[in-house]
Amino acid sequence: MLAMFSLFACCAIPPAAASAPVLPKRQPLEDFFRNPEKGYFRLSDDGKTLGFMMPAAVDGSPPRMNVFVQPLADGRPTGEPRRLTAETDRDIGNYFWKGSDTILFAKDFGGDENFHVVAVDAASGKITDLTPYENVRASIEDDLPDDPDHVLISHNQRDATVFDVFRVNVRTGEQKLVAQNPGNIVGWGTDHQGRLRLAMATDGLETVLLYRDTEEAEFKPIVRTDYRTSVSPAFFTFDDKKLYTLSNRGRDRLSLVVVDPKNPDAEELIFEPPQVDLGGVGYSRKRKVLTVATYEPAKTERKYFDKETEQLFARLQQHLPGYEVDVQSWNRDEDTFIVAAHNDRTPGRRYLYGAKQDVLTELAQINPALAESDMAEMRPIEYTSRDGLTIHGYLTLPRGRDPKNLACIVNPHGGPWARDSWGFNPEVQFLANRGFCVLQVNFRGSTGYGRKFWEAGFGQWGLTMQDDITDGVNWLVEQGIADPKRIGIYGASYGGYATLAGVAFTPDLYAAAVDYVGVSNLFTFMNTIPPYWEPMLKQMREMVGDPERDKERLTATSPALHADKIRTPLFIAQGARDPRVNKAESDQIVEALRKRGVEVEYMVKDNEGHGFHNEENRFEFYHAMERFLTEHLKP
Repeated sequence: MLAMFSLFACCAIPPAAASAPVLPKRQPLEDFFRNPEKGYFRLSDDGKTLGFMMPAAVDGSPPRMNVFVQPLADGRPTGEPRRLTAETDRDIGNYFWKGSDTILFAKDFGGDENFHVVAVDAASGKITDLTPYENVRASIEDDLPDDPDHVLISHNQRDATVFDVFRVNVRTGEQKLVAQNPGNIVGWGTDHQGRLRLAMATDGLETVLLYRDTEEAEFKPIVRTDYRTSVSPAFFTFDDKKLYTLSNRGRDRLSLVVVDPKNPDAEELIFEPPQVDLGGVGYSRKRKVLTVATYEPAKTERKYFDKETEQLFARLQQHLPGYEVDVQSWNRDEDTFIVAAHNDRTPGRRYLYGAKQDVLTELAQINPALAESDMAEMRPIEYTSRDGLTIHGYLTLPRGRDPKNLACIVNPHGGPWARDSWGFNPEVQFLANRGFCVLQVNFRGSTGYGRKFWEAGFGQWGLTMQDDITDGVNWLVEQGIADPKRIGIYGASYGGYATLAGVAFTPDLYAAAVDYVGVSNLFTFMNTIPPYWEPMLKQMREMVGDPERDKERLTATSPALHADKIRTPLFIAQGARDPRVNKAESDQIVEALRKRGVEVEYMVKDNEGHGFHNEENRFEFYHAMERFLTEHLKP
């Protein structure tokens, strides 16, 4: 089969060292997957208080990530940190400041993704659930930085399929309707004054951008596109009259344009990145200027629009040579920053940076247990698929080993409309530390590489999308890196589907497989989506397949319907409360295999959803995965 492919790498694999290799320290599994000792640093608006999260055991519970606050003085934390939240069932995933006296965070229950928005008074610790409704999913639309008492929140209490918008008092929870969803709105947008003036409507196949001059006016359509074309407003211009927008209208790559609602078809091009899509764009609220755009060929790159921002990053890079630098939080005056320094071998450190003094103060090392020198390098690679597409990805080789005839893990990403990126990945580093090489593939359908590459994945679950992964395996073998008898596949969500498809449709390719919350049956998957995905169902049927129109294809590409072909050792893990990939997806393929007398290892966690959130469940899963892969692949 290799003769059919024209496969190449963008970088050479180094020859084996002449002297005996030195293997890195074998790290305890928990060191890769434990919560950080301290992290998620955020600055209050006035810059006088530092927020962060760290594990805390409350009332005898296992340690959960909770929010702490600490005063700042002279650019440094002072006094003792004070715990602000008291979560016991699940870690808080993230949080942010509302002004200088309120913390906001979201919480769900057992992984059901019905998130509540919760406000905490930073002085008293008083907690107010702003959306105390059962089986309702809520999110913040705008934190209204100029309104000390209110935020805009959307939730689906009235109708589970759509989200209305409310202005909610963060101290009392009192809410006032701002906009009721007519049934086809899938996104909302505000101007710099916090006024709700944009909406994105869809019938599934056509998308309409709606605009109004004031909150009292009616929404009117200004841009109509099919679902393959993206015209996505990022924020208003600083006079609140036009829209900075990420658009691929009339081009292959997402680019930054300005759209005038009075003449919406005449886009003003601001920046089109080379080769790949625009990833994001930022601005200064204080100075009212566009600052930076990011895009990601192999690593993240920046286009600066503002000298002050460019100089800020230049100074940070001088302080932190050899690391990627990100600004994660800042005060309202934009002169004090939380800075992250990291690379592919470490999650790095976090710093407090005073721009006026040009002083950097270390706040924490995110994972001091893992020595950067013991971690493996993640290298961008590319190869050509059997039908001529350039496929990009990343290869991580275990340190201290000759890169020949290795046990290897192919790790397809979830989504599938997402992508793998360069940077520290605890799963990849864990597998490399155990002696595996790891290949991550941005197969067709992955985002970031332009519209044509994304569209090439439509209707191709289990077909050419899977071929791209198979071609990556064959590239590893052709390069001499992988032992063809010791190749495993592990993925989550869509990556779990790709894992099952790999062992069902290429049964001789893999010696072991791990499916984590993966789709097994495209018919049952499409029929059990969450209610709030309903407005996008037509689009999903176009991109994945229609159970009636495409019955033959979906039957041919549903691994659960071909379980008789699976003979690869298989380990499956599933959260019982997963709203996206229902537990039945895992149940049915496990049942089909066990009926044939094929033993499949199956782990279910009743208090988890789409992936294991709680630390003790993560540890159990990765211990089981390590034992399973070691047994079958012998790294």
